[in-house]
Amino acid sequence: MKILKRDTLKRGGFAGLRETRVVMDSRVFGKRANPGTWNGLDNFVYLADARFLPHGETKMHGHREVDVLSVMVEGRISHEGSLEHGKGLEGNDVQVQRAGGEGFEHNEVNPDGEENRMIQLWFMPQKKGESAGYRHYSPKQGELTRVYGGRNDDTFASSTKVDIALMNAGQTVEVTGEYMAYVTNGTVKIHGSEATDGDLIKGKNLVMEALSDSKIIVCSQ
Repeated sequence: MKILKRDTLKRGGFAGLRETRVVMDSRVFGKRANPGTWNGLDNFVYLADARFLPHGETKMHGHREVDVLSVMVEGRISHEGSLEHGKGLEGNDVQVQRAGGEGFEHNEVNPDGEENRMIQLWFMPQKKGESAGYRHYSPKQGELTRVYGGRNDDTFASSTKVDIALMNAGQTVEVTGEYMAYVTNGTVKIHGSEATDGDLIKGKNLVMEALSDSKIIVCSQ
């Protein structure tokens, strides 16, 4: 098991947000990857931990042949674009946008006068040339919720799986196979080591106990 701490990495950003890029896979970014960032796992190629400035926005931009997951951690987001224009994210909401060969354009906007926080992940498509699509999820406290991949008609197909773990203190979660897990709230114990907000952990056969109420994004293969 290895741990990468977000706060050891360069803080950057663009438009109306500031972010730390934690995963920048060499298959996509090559020599442009920021020093210290990790490669991903299977189709997982990018993770950025972002805070939008008050009323900040990404500005309208496009994607093609990539699946984009947005995980709300604090505050709200107003979603604009070619897929589900006007949809909002708040609380622990997750949106998944599949660009496919068709592509999509989007702009994520902080509607409030205070900073918010959102995690964005990218996944290479399992199959190219598919239609663009949109999914929305609202994970519940105390549950492990599948939001991407696996054999589930409610998620976009991929060999890479993504689960959102909203854990109560004392709760245990197990995930078999290779994994990368990103902690966004609380403190957890993984194979005897503690991990907290901003820690990215990679290993095999995840066994995780929450030492406090915690939120973790788990990518597995």
